[in-house]
Amino acid sequence: MFLSPSHLIQAHKHQMFQHQKQMRRGPRFTKPDLNLLQLIKAGKEGVFYQARMVRGTCNGHSMFTCKIRVRPKHVDTEVSIMRKLVHHKNILQLLDWNTAEQPYILIMEYVSFGTLRTFLQTNRVHLSGDPELPSLLTIASYHIALAMQHLRSKNIIHCDLALRNIMVNKFPWEVKLTEFGLARDLTRMTSRHSSRWKNPRRVPLRWYPPEYFKNNNYSFKGDVWAFGIVLWEMHTFGTLPYSNLETSEEVVYHICMGHKNPNPDGCRLEMLHVMRKCWQEPHTLRPSFTNIVTMLENIMENDAVSSSHCLSKSVKLTDLQPSVFVPGSCGGHLDVS
Repeated sequence: MFLSPSHLIQAHKHQMFQHQKQMRRGPRFTKPDLNLLQLIKAGKEGVFYQARMVRGTCNGHSMFTCKIRVRPKHVDTEVSIMRKLVHHKNILQLLDWNTAEQPYILIMEYVSFGTLRTFLQTNRVHLSGDPELPSLLTIASYHIALAMQHLRSKNIIHCDLALRNIMVNKFPWEVKLTEFGLARDLTRMTSRHSSRWKNPRRVPLRWYPPEYFKNNNYSFKGDVWAFGIVLWEMHTFGTLPYSNLETSEEVVYHICMGHKNPNPDGCRLEMLHVMRKCWQEPHTLRPSFTNIVTMLENIMENDAVSSSHCLSKSVKLTDLQPSVFVPGSCGGHLDVS
């Protein structure tokens, strides 16, 4: 259904009214109400924990994912964007929030495992021996692409798409996009087609496209570039992109000169093709996420025809290790973005 400009304005006013209403009633919880159980990841935009309430539940959820932010800038925008992205199975859903006082807290749905990056690193030995691994990675990629397709339909640019910002509830079918601290909602900007950053922030350079460094231009096609990097990360079990480059200056120069990450060992040709499509220049040549979803569906259909095994039995979750960081433990990895 097409919404006129007047309807869009009314919808925005209603959203702002609801947010102001929450500010007046005060937060439903504060940090002392939370029992932080395990650290999932720490990054520039906040720290993620597995947590639960000291007493009771959060909207009926006894366990949940908690993000704690210290910097106030853009936190209300992050909440607004997450509220706009409700009811999608591949996006980590917002349950509650407190942006009235520091530290700012967002409560999201619970996931059984941590980030996809840490999950792959932790379970590399087990997964490497699975003959169905290429198909499993394709399925996970497909669900990430579905999440990004949904963002595009809502006119939202993620701006921080990376393997560390994908959570795992059940691999590979339930992977969920998170971390909207850098995201932009184009429906709330002066120009819906604006792609230049008027107030540049610290950004994840290794996931950013050449046009950002050359022209300060980041559009939906920038997210497509980052998706190609995510595919590369998955097929290298969470290796840092351009890991041979140490400084930011080296990374930016490398990207602007047109150099790409090397082909991952053992990566199937079909996925290499998708990666290269995502890294095409100029950015207008890159596929849309709808195109990418179709490409991945075709690969999965071919896998289903050629495979004589049931994918649902190829990986037993009981054999996989949790990928959250347990303070004081020697094992596991901490995802620091």
